[in-house]
Amino acid sequence: MRLGLERLEEVRMPGGRIGLLTHYAAVDGRLREAVEVVSSLPGVELAAVFGPQHGYYGQTQDNMIEWESTRSRLPGVPLYSLYGEVREPTPGMLEGLDALVVDLQDVGARYYTYVYAMALTMRAAARAGLPVVVLDRPNPLGMRVVEGRTLDPAYSSYVGMYPVPVRHALTIAELALLFAGLDGLEAPTVAPLEGWRGTGIEDAAWVMPSPNMPSTDTAMVYPGMCLLEATNISEGRGTTRPFEIFGAPWIDGFELAGRLEHTGWLSGAVLRPHEFIPTFGKHVGRLCRGAQLHVTDPALFRPYRAGLAILMELWTWSETGWKPPPYEYERERMPIDILTGGTEVREAVETHDTGSIDRLAAADIEEWTARVSPYLLYERDMTG
Repeated sequence: MRLGLERLEEVRMPGGRIGLLTHYAAVDGRLREAVEVVSSLPGVELAAVFGPQHGYYGQTQDNMIEWESTRSRLPGVPLYSLYGEVREPTPGMLEGLDALVVDLQDVGARYYTYVYAMALTMRAAARAGLPVVVLDRPNPLGMRVVEGRTLDPAYSSYVGMYPVPVRHALTIAELALLFAGLDGLEAPTVAPLEGWRGTGIEDAAWVMPSPNMPSTDTAMVYPGMCLLEATNISEGRGTTRPFEIFGAPWIDGFELAGRLEHTGWLSGAVLRPHEFIPTFGKHVGRLCRGAQLHVTDPALFRPYRAGLAILMELWTWSETGWKPPPYEYERERMPIDILTGGTEVREAVETHDTGSIDRLAAADIEEWTARVSPYLLYERDMTG
């Protein structure tokens, strides 16, 4: 497989002064960072670097921890933060540029904010009259399984800016084309993948794109287990297996695992009782009881359905509750509502409506396929 970063010479790459939205996880097959590859192109001057949430090097651990613009490791090239005072490039940051290039590693879930850094950057580039080039990367969850309700635009936020399902099955370049279409912008130029089989990262190197996304195993459970960010349950931050490990001081992991063992909602995975003491984050320094989610069959496992089932069972303990705002710059609406794109999941959890799990986890495949078909770069069957 060849990444978009490795196909730059095959696309209409603008010359001149280039701005690059990227991070340290955007590497080629030799583990060279995108800044190194782009700056080495003939006729190109890398004039500015932009970084998303968590910092260029993934140095900030949690949500809503901002980082400041600084100098990049290239002499004279500024590194601008798009997760601090601003979340999109200002006119001053874009001044003197001839084009913008985007190379970011996404994880395939609607909540992951890097794609919205890209969307806002494309809007800013359009206002400045700058062409955009997006370098494609594999979706670690593959391109055939779609999960979860489409976001209600009334619940748009920085963890969901567009009407997209939770697990969308698109690559970042396909998302860029979709976002441009929805925003009425000129489509970006794309450097597509070559030889991608569509089942995940496959033979590409994985550099963790954020500090709590250490492996593709983490990415596989993230669409469901990220929902715990909206609760007082630890989602495993402060451990070496975030989102795979979860719990709280009041949970009985053996009881939890026993209730879910034969339900079918965790098909393709095993829930194993576990105890841990977070080194930071929720319940720091306290013994938490819960479980670790082990994916045994990625083709069968449905992370969003599993996350909904786990969340409903966690709610049977009276001390479990919702995290109040603020969350990702949203200061009024409940975090669970902006994550799930409406109120239906919260209401189902509060009433322990387990009969709704399959319905809430299902995506409208026909509607989604029709919406995205003009923007697809690779053939696939999204029925899973």
